[in-house]
Amino acid sequence: MQTVQDAPALRAAIRGWRSQGQTVGLVPTMGNLHAGHHSLLKLARARADRVVATVFVNPTQFGPNEDFERYPRTLVQDQAGLAEHGCDLLFAPEVATLYPFGAAQSVSIHVPGITDTLEGAHRPGHFDGVATVVCKLFNLVQPDLAVFGQKDFQQLKVIERMVRDLSLPLKVMGAPTLRADDGLALSSRNQYLSEAERRQAPLVRQTLQQMRDLLGKGHARRIIEEAAHSKLERAGFVPDYAVIRRAEDLSEPADGEREGLVALIAARLGTTRLIDNLPFD
Repeated sequence: MQTVQDAPALRAAIRGWRSQGQTVGLVPTMGNLHAGHHSLLKLARARADRVVATVFVNPTQFGPNEDFERYPRTLVQDQAGLAEHGCDLLFAPEVATLYPFGAAQSVSIHVPGITDTLEGAHRPGHFDGVATVVCKLFNLVQPDLAVFGQKDFQQLKVIERMVRDLSLPLKVMGAPTLRADDGLALSSRNQYLSEAERRQAPLVRQTLQQMRDLLGKGHARRIIEEAAHSKLERAGFVPDYAVIRRAEDLSEPADGEREGLVALIAARLGTTRLIDNLPFD
């Protein structure tokens, strides 16, 4: 596996592949990689001749009181894991490479509507940072496909919307959420949890399953959401939201609507913010 930090080296490698008629898959990450990230590589590897992964902790998607400074940076370990799981090239740029005029003076991409709710409401500006950096990476790599995890469900929908609206010539693929044996969605931020919090954390997944089951039994959506919120609070979580939405655009479903829905939760446990979701079959 080759590792590059600058755009000319990245583009030179990709030109070489393109000259041989090879397709390119992209897996953007912020590093501190785990089995969930490696599953994205596996999907990209199955659908493309060559796979590029990126490791970049993007400053523009972190709010002023969030964990940008302490977000774990483990490039050496990440390189080993990527090489082991079939990555052809790692692009690990410095901030100045992606933001040549500084992050504060960067061109910013705003995806309206779908970014105004849930994560967008609780983390103002977050999705502008996500859309901007992902668009920059798409421009640099020009992949045929890009793979994102479904754990960040709203992020996936924002990127799908951006790609369609800007007529970008690539396919966005969502990869299923990988979980620990007790159901907790794998996340780099799980390491922030204390031992006691880690034992409590699977309640998020259990609550999502209960929300799905109750809706299937005909209970009213708003009652289900209130019950989920209260259940998490009683267990020591501080929920930002526990809701049921349309999977397509995260709008509120009508009363009695049962198809094409997803339950989503974001809640703090101690100092750690956990997010998860469960699409309804």
